[in-house]
Amino acid sequence: MARGGAADHEGIPSFLQNTMARLTLHTPQTAPEASRPFVERALAGNGFLPNLIAILANSPQALETYVTVGQINARAQLTLAEREVVQITAARIHGCDFCVAGHTKLAFKQAGLTQAEVVALQDGRDTGQPRLDAVRRFAEAVIATRGAVADEALAAFHAAGLSEQQALEVVLGISLATLCNFANSLAQSPVNPQLQPYLPEQFRQPQENAHAG
Repeated sequence: MARGGAADHEGIPSFLQNTMARLTLHTPQTAPEASRPFVERALAGNGFLPNLIAILANSPQALETYVTVGQINARAQLTLAEREVVQITAARIHGCDFCVAGHTKLAFKQAGLTQAEVVALQDGRDTGQPRLDAVRRFAEAVIATRGAVADEALAAFHAAGLSEQQALEVVLGISLATLCNFANSLAQSPVNPQLQPYLPEQFRQPQENAHAG
């Protein structure tokens, strides 16, 4: 489980708590001055302030890195769907419930993935889409080997029609995901209510069981 998981606030499971974290959850009013423009844009763009942004606001440098690298990643040759495969895969492996929920929403709302495809990604299974599955397997291999993938893994990636540039873009996406995943895990960021419907059951159940025990 990603955030320690125990229900410790009036019997409310921790995945439903929106105000608790180990690091400060900033608002536009409390954020450091250098972070404030990023926080205000995130609030305006989403209609709510994602807790990832509220946490990263503690470090203007970390927040600016997240925003800047995210913009660069968006210009990659990988399609949006393929980029979301990388993000969901990394978040699943790193145990980041917040990022799984956030990128599940993006996968549905913007990348056009089906429910079956997204559930497969959340479970680490094939989607039935050869390129998406090749991206997922390669991302898993990159994370597992810290980049030292086997020749066969790289060959399988290329066999799916993916280039050397796109192989490095997978690494780029994992780098972005690692910042987000690790920051959320460090802070034990709660999942915003707006993202909770996209939180997979496997991230809820351990926390509910911990509370029941």
